[in-house]
Amino acid sequence: MKRLTLALFLLLLCGVAASSFAEVHPGRDYIEKNGYSGPETCEQCHPGTAAKFLQTVHWKHASKVTNVDNLDPHKEYGMKNRIYTMCNGNDVVNNLKEIPKSPETGKSKFSGCNTCHPGNHISDVGSSGPEAENAIDCLVCHSSDYDYRKRKPFKDDQGRVVMGQDRSVKAALAVGKPSTKNCMTCHEAAGGGVLVKRGFLFSKKTDVHAAKGMVCVDCHKSKDHKIPTGFDPNNWANDGVRVSCADCHSDKPHKDADYNRHTAKIACQTCHIPRTGGAVAKDFTLWEQGSDKFFEPSTLKKEANETVPVYAWYNKTVANEPHFIGPKGSRKDGKSKIYPFKIFLGKAYYNALNGQLLSMDFAPPMANGDTLAGVASAAKTLGIKHYKPVPGWQTIYFGSDHMVTKEKALNCINCHAINGVLRFRELGYSEKEIKKLTNPDIYFRKMLEKQKEEW
Repeated sequence: MKRLTLALFLLLLCGVAASSFAEVHPGRDYIEKNGYSGPETCEQCHPGTAAKFLQTVHWKHASKVTNVDNLDPHKEYGMKNRIYTMCNGNDVVNNLKEIPKSPETGKSKFSGCNTCHPGNHISDVGSSGPEAENAIDCLVCHSSDYDYRKRKPFKDDQGRVVMGQDRSVKAALAVGKPSTKNCMTCHEAAGGGVLVKRGFLFSKKTDVHAAKGMVCVDCHKSKDHKIPTGFDPNNWANDGVRVSCADCHSDKPHKDADYNRHTAKIACQTCHIPRTGGAVAKDFTLWEQGSDKFFEPSTLKKEANETVPVYAWYNKTVANEPHFIGPKGSRKDGKSKIYPFKIFLGKAYYNALNGQLLSMDFAPPMANGDTLAGVASAAKTLGIKHYKPVPGWQTIYFGSDHMVTKEKALNCINCHAINGVLRFRELGYSEKEIKKLTNPDIYFRKMLEKQKEEW
């Protein structure tokens, strides 16, 4: 009996050892022997990967866009060149730079939209060739032991602004599948600070997928570093691959036939993402001074799970006007479903001569609050000679695709009560239809049984 127990123990021990060994990165011995020199080290086992990465949105910050109105189908759009009021700038006018010194403190700092770009800034957004390939920061996405203190801008001996990287052996020995932290280091802080742009926390308490131990790339599965994205009306650039709930869940995901019937016209997100958060409004014409004496655009911000969405029909095509970016669709087009959105309002300067939104270089207002100086600097960079800045608001619909809940999902009464979350009139229903849709006979018995179960 003791021999059998010992044999079983050794068998289990071997199994654990084999399992642990399988998780060790195959290139560990090479890195320990030769050190880590960036992508050229990774290419020893992954030849050609760096060149392919240069063709992705994460590097180019732009792509051709086919589902958005008023765009040139032959050009690429994205953070590289787009102007809208969540950022009111882009990589062209707000490239990584040292801003003017604060008049009060005499100090300066580095700023720029592309601080999250996985390069060194010398080989910049959209660049190509051997130098660009060698500039890729592989470890910022793939290391679980990355020292983010090393990833900060500095001036080299030629006076060039360079984005630092952690290329230590310690970081290189901890490579693997990107974790949630790897992704959220950039994506959580987009738009000017933590939870400003998207307003979602991907944690065990806020998302059922995170509660199951899933990470971002379990849904956003990449191939050749092309990462699938959803159809957020505000998110234009994409790698040509998409992700949706249906990738894992069938079109009849519920045990309840009534709920399954709804999936033809109601998006999964509508019931399973009942809250959102983040910035609800920004004013780029009014910058506020912080404790460090630098300025930031004034922002109204909500915490995650604090904002109630707005619901609209969406056929995955986007209306794009100077004062409005949002979903297109209707209940009658045969393609649309009702989706939840966070509405964001942004105030900035428009050109009174043509009605177009003007960009802003953040460097001047960040130093002294002079917003018109920022507009003038951006206009010079973009070659705009004739303009007349006038303030105006832009409305943007942000898609709600994270913080998925099962326990707090909307049920029948949440939508079909007279004071329910769905505004049936605005969704295109007639008075007769609304009266039928808000009749308690639709939900009373089902909700009564559910109440008995809970009590």
